[in-house]
Amino acid sequence: MTPDPMNTGPNSTGPTSTDSALDGARSHRLTGAGLEIGYGDRTIIADLDVVIPDASFTVIVGPNACGKSTLLRSLSRLLAPRGGSVLLDGKDVKGFRGKEFAREVGLLPQQSIAPEGITIIDLVSRGRFPYQTMFRQWTDEDQAAVDFALQVTRLTDLSQRPVHALSGGQRQRVWIAMALAQQTPILLLDEPTTYLDLAHQIEVLELCTTLNQSGTTLVAVLHDLNQAARYASHIIAMRSGDIVAQGAPSEVITADMVHRTFGVRARIIDDPETNTPLVIPLGDGAVSFDEVPGDTANLRASPQPSAHTSTTTEEIR
Repeated sequence: MTPDPMNTGPNSTGPTSTDSALDGARSHRLTGAGLEIGYGDRTIIADLDVVIPDASFTVIVGPNACGKSTLLRSLSRLLAPRGGSVLLDGKDVKGFRGKEFAREVGLLPQQSIAPEGITIIDLVSRGRFPYQTMFRQWTDEDQAAVDFALQVTRLTDLSQRPVHALSGGQRQRVWIAMALAQQTPILLLDEPTTYLDLAHQIEVLELCTTLNQSGTTLVAVLHDLNQAARYASHIIAMRSGDIVAQGAPSEVITADMVHRTFGVRARIIDDPETNTPLVIPLGDGAVSFDEVPGDTANLRASPQPSAHTSTTTEEIR
């Protein structure tokens, strides 16, 4: 059973996860209670409770195959849970009509396939489909949403190009633009920095921050723990289908959490630019050099104390 969303301490005496999920359903827009999710005969997630804080930039981290994308797919209605419920505004998402739900929750999936020959602008325009009805066709509002999405993803000058002729990074930006054109108050992104070089990764994460500051609730799956620490306001750390820890980066990212989640020894220091936690992986055989520059005769196995660790002179081994 998952711990209380805002309580990650090992000796917590807070409310039970079931109570937290019920409270979350009343006070947060997107929640999950008692979720069991899997593929075929394989169960990936069992009896999981999760609460997405409103107006947060929530990032889900964890090792490969731990259930990050599976959870995101279930929150988006792409993968129906075998048990439990995903709730939007306290209502089971199964009770929403397709377009009704799509006006509230947008999704950038991990892998997407564009129709053959479609241009960038045509694909991005499909983000406005949830707003189209028999009596409401294309409007100036739709065009403005598409133009904005193309502009912020730097695709305006490329808008007439076919998607299949683009590089992997450019295609990823097109899918992000389509999600932005949907203009939902909640946006789910499954590995949005995939295929992007470092400059474009930062660009996408800065864009996510801007959207979040304007009131959009974002939930993203990221592999880079330091990017998660720098940009997220709320982190969910997963391992083997369960939540190991969750909360603000400064509270969640510790040497103990990194070891329990990823099986890696690490030192946590303050990022000199943002003052957020910065993870320095040590590895099984990692050592630290002596204080004398260039002195390789004396090697220290114990790291320096860190403000983000729960210990003083030793890290988790």
